[in-house]
Amino acid sequence: MNKILVVAPSWIGDAVMSQPFIATLKKKNNVPLRIDVLAASWVKPIYESMPEVDNVLTNPFLHGQLRIKSRFDFATMIQQTSYRSCYVLPNSFKSALIPFFAKIPVRVGYVGEFRYPLLTNYQSLDKTKMPRMVDRYTQLAHLVDGDCLGESPHPKLKISNQVKLAVERKFIREHRNKIVCFCPGAEYGPSKMWPPKKYGELAIRLSQKGFAVLLVGSRNDSFAGQKIKQASNHVVVDLCGKTSLNEAIAILSMSNLVVTNDSGLMHVAAALDRPTVAIFGSSSPKFTPPLSQKALIANLNLSCSPCFEKTCPFEHMNCMENLDVNYIVNLINQLDDYVKYPY
Repeated sequence: MNKILVVAPSWIGDAVMSQPFIATLKKKNNVPLRIDVLAASWVKPIYESMPEVDNVLTNPFLHGQLRIKSRFDFATMIQQTSYRSCYVLPNSFKSALIPFFAKIPVRVGYVGEFRYPLLTNYQSLDKTKMPRMVDRYTQLAHLVDGDCLGESPHPKLKISNQVKLAVERKFIREHRNKIVCFCPGAEYGPSKMWPPKKYGELAIRLSQKGFAVLLVGSRNDSFAGQKIKQASNHVVVDLCGKTSLNEAIAILSMSNLVVTNDSGLMHVAAALDRPTVAIFGSSSPKFTPPLSQKALIANLNLSCSPCFEKTCPFEHMNCMENLDVNYIVNLINQLDDYVKYPY
């Protein structure tokens, strides 16, 4: 059996966008194939939601940690698996060390941080020709055989009915009619976050239409969740920091509608094919759009955006502050044909 190791990116959204790459690897091989993914613990649930992945190994090295001796010892351990090839999705020097130390014969990745000696097959990345992250990853699946890449398929995640049932019983039994999930967080920084007061106003309007409004996010989003709950006159159910990522993915899979900042959960919602309104301000949908036919983008396209800054360099946040609730409602209305009971 041909065994392949994939070194995964550390961001949730990037992990989602690597699914077409993994699916392409599976499709291109005409022999029995095992794909293992080496992933940080916080993105493991993403890869566990990909049927193409056979096994997910926990990467014990946190961001910024070099720990050469520990990486060598870890590589010695996985060397026993006899991987024939490895694809290194992050561009850092550190991410290429383990497959090098493990003596995996074929090691594939983009050029970055002077890591030429660590890779056997590498390519320079032209970001202008390949602006979307999903295409950059999928291209690596074609690097060894030299095939030409067309446009990547959309990422797809799958959640088992057993997991859905357990999550439904725990979190949403009372809200079986129509569910809208808000994802108000953004790990990158506040410049990506639509104001809580506007989420609160939208929650009130949707609740009047019969929606149960659930807030989904990490513990870091708890403050925003509290602000939205107050602004909504407490009509929302605040689950920020109260679910695991596995549970959050399952909740999103059972939602009728998702309204979200440009975040990892935005990509999860799109990969679950949920009707989605994705709010962009400081970032660009040309680089990391929600990849779904059921996703619409809210973006004012101001002259100062995208700035890609964590906080507004002009201290006005007009790209978010001027994004009106009526604009979001109009986009939601365009998704009416999709907003149906999802399971």
